[in-house]
Amino acid sequence: METQTKTPNPAKKLIIRAVLITAAGIGIWYGISSFNYARHHESTDNAQIETNMVSVLPRLAGYVKSVAVKDYDLVKKGQLLVEIDEAEYQLALDEMQAIYVQAEADIANAKANVVNAQLSLKSAVTNGELVKIKRDKAKQDLDRDTRLYNDKAITQKQYDDTRTNYATLETQYVAALNEVAVAKSRIDILKSTLQKADAQLNVQKSRIEQQKLKLSYAKVYAPETGRIGKKNIQSGQFIQPGQPLFTIVSDSTFWIVANFKESQIENIKEGDDVEIVLDGYPNTPMKGKIASLSEATGAKFSLLPPDNASGNFVKVTQRVPVKIEILDAAKYRSILKAGLSADVAVTIKK
Repeated sequence: METQTKTPNPAKKLIIRAVLITAAGIGIWYGISSFNYARHHESTDNAQIETNMVSVLPRLAGYVKSVAVKDYDLVKKGQLLVEIDEAEYQLALDEMQAIYVQAEADIANAKANVVNAQLSLKSAVTNGELVKIKRDKAKQDLDRDTRLYNDKAITQKQYDDTRTNYATLETQYVAALNEVAVAKSRIDILKSTLQKADAQLNVQKSRIEQQKLKLSYAKVYAPETGRIGKKNIQSGQFIQPGQPLFTIVSDSTFWIVANFKESQIENIKEGDDVEIVLDGYPNTPMKGKIASLSEATGAKFSLLPPDNASGNFVKVTQRVPVKIEILDAAKYRSILKAGLSADVAVTIKK
């Protein structure tokens, strides 16, 4: 039986050769393009969108009376978020105000007592002056009658009466001086008491202002405009000062933090252009610029920075955080969400 050998089709061979040549050409072109792109770009996929996030923390302990927002609500700065039951704090304020009113009445009485004591002092001084005049006159009479008695010009009874009168007025004068001293001392004591009462009144006034301030904390307002994260509270729950209630994520300011390898940062400078592609929105490329480079590697910011002096050293490539400004961020507001991953490529200038 005769075997027939098939002759290859020249056209088919030509097509195969053309396909191989085209594929090789595309591969070479892609390789050259990738090489040229890599020469002029530093890229990483270790990047995320960041924004300002503010934790909402109460400054007052108490039971939650009401929560005015839901998960992921958009809130404005100053908007009421949470109300805390204020009944206990209001009662304390009422008690403080009652004490303040009583203290004011006590001060009014103390001032009246000072005025009365000053009048008493004035009366005592006047009385003392009158007694002194009488005593001085009695002393002159005694001196005169002593001479007359020695000259046998008056009787013993007349002399004794003059001496008795002087002694009585001298005793009255000493008593008047003591009364003046007591009145002055009483005024000093009353003034000191009044000063203490004034100080206590100021202290009570300060306590009232502090209590009013504390009472104002019963309403928790949004510190910034943004979107609420997941709530950590509900009505009826008891909360403590500083306990995180929820987080407000800013909806106006976004940037990207990219962590480049330490071998890449030599060519990265502030102001360099950046190409940005979000993993979640690969068909919406964005532009950016290098805003700043960290002065330390990411590992240095961790809670437990590595200690390479322990003796067991394994060299690990470090990464440096780089902040990237998103150009025309408002244009992409609908797709910018904190935490989204991104691929970034920095156009380097050699």
